[in-house]
Amino acid sequence: MSKQTKRLVMAQWDVFTSKPLEGNSLAVFFDARGLSDAEMQSIAKEMNLSETTFICPRDAETERERGVRVRIFTVQEELPFAGHPTLGTAFALRGKSGAKQITLELNVGKVPVRFEETPGQPTFGEMTQIDPVFGMQHDREAVARATGLRVEDFDPGLPIETVSTGLAFTVTPLKSLAVIQKLRVDLNRAGEYLERTGGKFLYFVARETVDPAARLHARMLFYNGEDPATGSAAGCTGAWMVAHGVAKPDERVLIEQGIEMQRPSRIFVCASSQKNRQNNPRDNRIVNVRVGGNAIEVMRAEVFL
Repeated sequence: MSKQTKRLVMAQWDVFTSKPLEGNSLAVFFDARGLSDAEMQSIAKEMNLSETTFICPRDAETERERGVRVRIFTVQEELPFAGHPTLGTAFALRGKSGAKQITLELNVGKVPVRFEETPGQPTFGEMTQIDPVFGMQHDREAVARATGLRVEDFDPGLPIETVSTGLAFTVTPLKSLAVIQKLRVDLNRAGEYLERTGGKFLYFVARETVDPAARLHARMLFYNGEDPATGSAAGCTGAWMVAHGVAKPDERVLIEQGIEMQRPSRIFVCASSQKNRQNNPRDNRIVNVRVGGNAIEVMRAEVFL
């Protein structure tokens, strides 16, 4: 190995689980100073996970004021925000320090992650996402044509709606566990539809669940296959749940995901409802979207460039 070789320390974490080899895997690179955008993208492709994060250390005063600078890449692109990379990177930065909060500066802005310690329980981390922006509600027939699903596969009692807390997801409620478990989607046609309507990805949910304690069963299919846990989509869905009466304001509820992949993930979400001056429930704003769960380190390694 030549003296010019870069040695990059990284760790792999399983996020939204307290058990190794479950949840959503994340590669965290602890010092990305000196790496080009192209190198970060190539490393993320090499990792071949849903996302890889790169920590860009700065002086202590800047980090106190603005947070720890972190960039997030999929195998194909850089994202302004993503949930499991935010939570997993905060756990990695916290280490054994016992810190109550870690704040990240992402491309979407500052995202704080707070930690809860309960005796005999694994540490719980919870991020506060930026306030949701609700986009369009979709015609079921149009979404059926775009995905290859049948109109009768959708839940007739809930809207298909695009929501963003930094990354726009089209929350797509299906009528049963059987439908979501057998899900097959034409990703090319769906991608064209999303490009026209302002969503980045579809997030499929069903009110029937495997775990009786869960409020929703979820799946997210995208260009790198299936995502075992999608914290950014879960935040959007948490806001959507409160807006449409699936969850009460400030009620922490469980979304289960990754079960079909044998990577079960447990994502806890809650959101607040801010009353408007006229006290009309239809005009209430959804704010303070929080998404949390556990994470566990499963690997530590060096990458040579």
